[in-house]
Amino acid sequence: MTLPEEPWKSDIWRNRPAFLYSRRPIARYVGRPAAEFLKIEPAAGVVLVFCAVLAMAWANSPWSASYDAVWNLDVTFTFGDFALHHTLRDWINDGLMAVFFFVVGLEIKSEIVSGELSSPRNAVTPIAAAFGGMAVPALVYAALNAGGPGAHGWGIPMATDIAFAVGVLALFGSRIPSPARIFLLTLAIVDDLGAIAVIAVFYTEDLSSSWLLAAAALTALAVLMRMLNVSSGPVYLVIGVLLWVAMLESGVHATIAGVIMGLIISAKPLLDPAVVHEEAQELAKEGLTVEETERLIKLTRDAQPPSERIQHQHHRFSSFLVLPLFALANAGVPLSADVVDAALGSTVTLGIVLGLVLGKTAGITLTTWIVVKLGLGRMPRGTRWPLLAAIAAVAGIGFTVALFITELAFHGDRSLTYEGKMGVLAASLLAAVLGGLAVHLTALRTPQEDDSDPVLEGASEAGLGLADCISRATRP
Repeated sequence: MTLPEEPWKSDIWRNRPAFLYSRRPIARYVGRPAAEFLKIEPAAGVVLVFCAVLAMAWANSPWSASYDAVWNLDVTFTFGDFALHHTLRDWINDGLMAVFFFVVGLEIKSEIVSGELSSPRNAVTPIAAAFGGMAVPALVYAALNAGGPGAHGWGIPMATDIAFAVGVLALFGSRIPSPARIFLLTLAIVDDLGAIAVIAVFYTEDLSSSWLLAAAALTALAVLMRMLNVSSGPVYLVIGVLLWVAMLESGVHATIAGVIMGLIISAKPLLDPAVVHEEAQELAKEGLTVEETERLIKLTRDAQPPSERIQHQHHRFSSFLVLPLFALANAGVPLSADVVDAALGSTVTLGIVLGLVLGKTAGITLTTWIVVKLGLGRMPRGTRWPLLAAIAAVAGIGFTVALFITELAFHGDRSLTYEGKMGVLAASLLAAVLGGLAVHLTALRTPQEDDSDPVLEGASEAGLGLADCISRATRP
């Protein structure tokens, strides 16, 4: 049986329909439109911008005192004699953001195993561009702040925000060649990997050798479980939580635990997709019993790489809860006359703006040109130099990771933190506007056919029949 594209209009749902598919006004006018909105690629960026604007409005409203009061609220978890004391903002930055970095780790693992990073010739150009896009902004910032109180913030303009950058390109649809979109995505993933390394090495507190040993032991245990083909989610969840605590107490930033667990998760399917596809086709010929349907669902799940499946499960939680909460807790900068004057005359703010807006564009474009001219790599297919430079400008949207590093770099110095955040917000806005305008002027005038692979969204989301869903999910 094939599910209709609008299941709420079908007879099969009329007895006891799920709430989302019911005819209730709140489902029709709120629920289903919200579900459709969440499928739109730039939706995460829209929510992120809304929360950032809300944070700014809150921090500059008559209730501004409550902004700091809420996010500086002390939250304590006690386990016997062991206690964790952190502010609500720190629980978001150190705790929830570990989920975001976990998803980043899964993306990196998938790219290394079966994506652009698995082919050396395809990977050389975006990897080199990513390093150029990190090095030049850091040098621009360092040149303006060397020896000053803000010198420690050199890592801030290195970051590219994946959600925003990819979201901006998504606005232009098929006018952007698929290889160009993949180039930006791969570049942003490598950029995130570089930011993670910078955080781990340069933005850590005093290290505790005993907790580091505990973290190493837990990492080794997770790797052993992976080698033994243990696929139980609760087992990895317990190890991941304990690893997060060990990292938190060791002095290495706790979010690194999320990256480690993401890289450990297997990026290869447990079952051969071709075999599962063949079995699904055979069973589907004569109709499926309930037991056979349940078996096919399990086989289909095991034919999909765990990293992709888990990434799909956590993507919305990360994009529509974790990152918006992070923006709400960190983007609120009071725009008082003193703060604005300090930011306008600050080399910290200037270094971040120039680093992200100009440094990113120059670093990515120049490095790509050198690699291509030397014959070490190749341009993304269908992409000319003006469009590549425009994409490099879009990569200057730092936002999430840049704000994150700002908190780490200037922790305890409110004035420098405000100056850094002002720079990140201004630079990200400029990069989005200027980069988007540049892409509009240099992208293809006539949309091309999208040659990217179709993405399985599931029968409930795409309106596919079970057999069709399994066929697409397990295609050889």
